Amino acid sequence: MVATTVPRCVTRAPPPVGEAEDREESAASPDRCQFWLPNKRRLCANTPLPFSRFCGNHDPDAGSRRIPCPIDPSHSVSEDNLQSHVKKCPFRKQALALESQPYYSKGINGSPDDDYVDSSAKRNTILQLSAKDFHTLLEKVKSIHSAISVVLLDSYVIPDACRAWLKQQHLDRKLPYQEKHAMQQASIVGNIEVTGILQKPNESTEPFYQEIEGRDHFGRDESQVPAVVEFGAGRGYLTQMLTDCYGLSKVCLIERKSYKLKADRSLRQSQNIILERLRIDIEDLNLKEVNLLKGLQYIAIGKHLCGPATDLTISCCLNGQSEQNKETHSSIPNLQGLALATCCHHLCQWKHYANKKFLLSLGITKEEFHAMTWFTSWAVDADHSSEHADMLFNATNIGTLEEKQSDFVVGSVDDAIRSMPALDRARLGFMCKEIIDTGRLFWLREHGMEAQLVKYVPLRISPENHLLIAKCCG
Repeated sequence: MVATTVPRCVTRAPPPVGEAEDREESAASPDRCQFWLPNKRRLCANTPLPFSRFCGNHDPDAGSRRIPCPIDPSHSVSEDNLQSHVKKCPFRKQALALESQPYYSKGINGSPDDDYVDSSAKRNTILQLSAKDFHTLLEKVKSIHSAISVVLLDSYVIPDACRAWLKQQHLDRKLPYQEKHAMQQASIVGNIEVTGILQKPNESTEPFYQEIEGRDHFGRDESQVPAVVEFGAGRGYLTQMLTDCYGLSKVCLIERKSYKLKADRSLRQSQNIILERLRIDIEDLNLKEVNLLKGLQYIAIGKHLCGPATDLTISCCLNGQSEQNKETHSSIPNLQGLALATCCHHLCQWKHYANKKFLLSLGITKEEFHAMTWFTSWAVDADHSSEHADMLFNATNIGTLEEKQSDFVVGSVDDAIRSMPALDRARLGFMCKEIIDTGRLFWLREHGMEAQLVKYVPLRISPENHLLIAKCCG
């Protein structure tokens, strides 16, 4: 285990206007740690140590170094007390309960043999290049983007069922999220319908609620109605829209973090829906062992699957699918199609990327891949609010980028980056995003799926607007 030092007490700049009053009010409670948490605008709520103003986490006089807890790194522990803490860590019981589940298989969808490279390390690697090598790397990205002929179709589709649902939610004041998020979810659902992954119930068929064995409340054969598995589900709003508009009754939500489960409560109130939420990292999920999905077809969905979560989701789905094709075992879930909105490409990792073979065939090394992922952050840094944003940030319009790179041969890489206009940096970022997602697209096609990569919303709604949509053949 590699120990990482966690700062105990940091000297901070004077608080901004308004924060000083908050700090004085909080300090009126001497029975709490006096360490100020700027993000929460309050003092730490822990009880201070005897004869100290601070708790054990923030006491500057603590003798031993603090390191992240190996069970749950969201909190830290004194290195001297590590062994005793692991035995009584409040998260230990939760971790043991997860490990006992049949669907838990450590690292089944990942590649544990390689190291994680954070954004700081990626940036430092780029800044250590010579100006000439940096210029060569940009030229290589541009050349590869042109060679693979990336063409992303605009597919902003809001189906009638979702329009009616959104209107009703607005009238009932039950829409707890911003309109731009609702539009993204509706377009994902619309692309699922347009691609033919899911058929909407016949509008002429009125829902009925007679209990007929083997039939859902639309009178459909339950064996022909797929389940839905949402990866990186968060609060579950995408699934809520899909189930409400298309009458799906079996739902599995996958999320490693804890959220306020507002959509879950709404879904559970329906007598027609069977819902299971699994708090697990996608990397460790053996989908074919989830009881709810055994013997069923399912649709995999995800909105803004950050960085490697997209690759892990693809691996998770295709692992079960390939085993089913080999064994033809009825208990293994059958993937019907998937719709994954990619996001946060700057977090992508070589160790997890689904189609390394594609990158290597283009001459992209592991180090260059990580550099490209760092460049992708430039695509979301610029202003995308304009109605003409899609035209301005079109990655194929790279004439200005080529003209100015002749200035990069001298000076530092940092100077070269600073001299690049924001529009050129954004275009380069989009090129890198498209190369990464194109590799994922080809990987799905190699596994026999009819797959597309589309822009499912305009840039003014979200610069993270790539959707991988794929339907299983046969």
